[in-house]
Amino acid sequence: MDRDEIETTLKAAFLQCEALFCPLNQQQKEILLEVFFERNSLADGNPLDELTSMQREILLEFILKQERENLAWKSSLLNDWLNDRPSGAVQFIRDQYGLAWLNIIKPIHWQEYLQKLRLTREKLQVGDTIEVSNGLWEWIPADAADSCDWFPCEVIEVKESEDDSPPVSCRIRFQNGEEWEIQAIYQWNRPNWRFLT
Repeated sequence: MDRDEIETTLKAAFLQCEALFCPLNQQQKEILLEVFFERNSLADGNPLDELTSMQREILLEFILKQERENLAWKSSLLNDWLNDRPSGAVQFIRDQYGLAWLNIIKPIHWQEYLQKLRLTREKLQVGDTIEVSNGLWEWIPADAADSCDWFPCEVIEVKESEDDSPPVSCRIRFQNGEEWEIQAIYQWNRPNWRFLT
């Protein structure tokens, strides 16, 4: 069944509810439609699979940049489209995929690819751009971990351990030129840094 057939079937079910004197209000109908389509879109696979690896990387970079700036990435794209402005590197979404494709993208879809990307890049390398949290230099209560401040920096040195265990530490350089060494980067300090895609 395609989306239109499913919607028609659900609307017929809504009419049957009314005929049996158990009508659903508009909000209930919208919730049922949304939940069904969300589950159905997940069962159909990840729409980001349709993109080339380069397009996916560009889109993920755009999404992460928008998130860091506390902007809704879909809204930014739609504003460009409504105002007939080019969308820069992500213009291909409008040109090749359109609004219908954009609407089926859910956070779970792009987060799945982010997770895959992170799993393939577990080890830090010189030249990586990462973000570090202020949890490296100040105490942050466990219940306030979501309120950490994040700062971009570049990995300038990775110190390997003598045996086959993960690297012990790395040296980073902030945008202001200040350098820090992070100890136990894969152990107790792991929550205090993340990759920038």
